[in-house]
Amino acid sequence: MFTGIVEELAKVKRIKRGSKSIVLTIEAKEVLKDVKLGDSIATNGVCLTVTSFNDQEFSVDVMPETMRNSSLGDLQVGSWVNLERALRLSDRLGGHLVSGHIDGTGIIKAKKREDNASIVTVETTKELLKYIIHKGSIAIDGVSLTVAQVFSDSFNISLIPHTSQVTLLGQKDIGAKVNLEVDMIAKYIEKMINHQEDNNKDKKSNIDLEMLRDQGFLLA
Repeated sequence: MFTGIVEELAKVKRIKRGSKSIVLTIEAKEVLKDVKLGDSIATNGVCLTVTSFNDQEFSVDVMPETMRNSSLGDLQVGSWVNLERALRLSDRLGGHLVSGHIDGTGIIKAKKREDNASIVTVETTKELLKYIIHKGSIAIDGVSLTVAQVFSDSFNISLIPHTSQVTLLGQKDIGAKVNLEVDMIAKYIEKMINHQEDNNKDKKSNIDLEMLRDQGFLLA
């Protein structure tokens, strides 16, 4: 579990490509201070497991499922990524609860300045937009952000100067693909509601013509 507060910008040093998967080796400093084999590090918002490391770099496997549902397959040697170590129970929750399990991707459609803020418009699918609400939380490339506006095919977020400087979002150009993770609470609520509706459909109603006659709603 993560918070969406990026700890470090790091550079991809090597990429070993398989037919549908890759192994990333990433140069880093901050996230290596207490790293262990098997630790989770969010890389552009994707939870990945450390398979090897030294004092200058670490490696992670990216499986086919992750390649299909994230932008990690677009990375090249020299690409920069957002990094965050997994949350400890004693840490402050500065962003929001982020699992690192990407729901899909979006495309940056527009960017504009508004005084000290940078307004970024991200286009995504209707399947994801149903979970995105005004003033709700969303993780974009692993960065915890507040939704400023929601439209029929996109949404806006507002970046303060600090976020633009310490994450990759300020450097992303129009047309860039970004990883999206919607608020998990919304997905749990939807699941519970759908489950309840399915249960109600399976239950046979006690209301029939005989019951209505017995209760005096119909003439015998």
